[in-house]
Amino acid sequence: MSRESKTWPSSDKAKQFVKDTICLDFFASPFGAGWTEDSELHDYIGRAMATGITGASMTIAETDNTWEKFLNSHRKWRNTFLQNPDRYVFVHNVRDIEYAQETGKYAVIFNSQTSTIVSGDLSRIATLRTMGLASMQLVYNGRFRAGVGCIDALHLPDTGLTDWGRKIIDEMVKQGIVVDLSHASWQTTEDAIAHMNQKHPGVPVVYTHSLPAGLYKNTPNATEKGCYRNITDEQAQKAAATGGFVSPTFTEWMMDGIWPDDITPLQCAQMIDYYAKLLGDDHVGIASDDLMKLDLVVKFAKAAPDIYNDNNYMFDAFDKGAEGCGEMAKILPAVTDELWKMGYSDEAIKKFYGGNEMRVYRQVWQ
Repeated sequence: MSRESKTWPSSDKAKQFVKDTICLDFFASPFGAGWTEDSELHDYIGRAMATGITGASMTIAETDNTWEKFLNSHRKWRNTFLQNPDRYVFVHNVRDIEYAQETGKYAVIFNSQTSTIVSGDLSRIATLRTMGLASMQLVYNGRFRAGVGCIDALHLPDTGLTDWGRKIIDEMVKQGIVVDLSHASWQTTEDAIAHMNQKHPGVPVVYTHSLPAGLYKNTPNATEKGCYRNITDEQAQKAAATGGFVSPTFTEWMMDGIWPDDITPLQCAQMIDYYAKLLGDDHVGIASDDLMKLDLVVKFAKAAPDIYNDNNYMFDAFDKGAEGCGEMAKILPAVTDELWKMGYSDEAIKKFYGGNEMRVYRQVWQ
């Protein structure tokens, strides 16, 4: 995680490019699972701001949270940011992100990695949007009322999206919350996109933090099936066909068969390049999926064995040395240098770093 990751050297040109570009991260650090002291969050975002990261979609709910737990989490995040109100912009529309970039502030974009937070009441989705929730996953790793997650599908039949899940989608589209398919099982993603195409044609769906399964499948140490969190080319293409984007995650433990001391800028650029060649420049984003502190991640996962019943894949990866991730503040300028070496234009890189996400937000939110 970011505590274990290093800062990579980069050119002055790349550093300035990041500062001049809307760059939007996705990190997954709920209070207690990623940070425990307010100062840790302020320091983390301070590094991001110094590098020029515009903002991030940040996870404030996960697994099987209830409405009450979500309210407590939202209150904790908001009150922590309000300790330094001049630094942050709570995002409700695209203009808020543009304003953060123009003024050097940090754009706070809330995400939930579970739909259980509505606690059975669809009317709460409207409230979530007014509270700044920008995107929401239908399910996390397990089996929930809305559908099946990617880990549960390893052990039990993949029954996909449920009728309740379809109702969740309908209300999300109505209220302007982006449908995020990360962590869902293959059948759940198939069913969700089919439902979107039938009932909400032209409304994009996204994968906010999912690696391409095809990128590392032939590496010498690759496991037989690869990491359950990675998605197939077909899954990515179907999301892109809705107008959405797919963001590879600069998270080392999901890179099946690759266990470096630290994830490199080249590897991050290779993820982007893979999706750009597969989907086109208009459908690629970026994400660190950063959980900040490894010890908290391990504690969190061990406390929820049913949700992380992945045949010990993640813990085995940690044991092999896959502990770090590409914290945007530490790695994005160096990734920019690598993308330039690959021949990508400034315009294409701007799309990857935030332009494509802004386009989807503009379409869904407004």
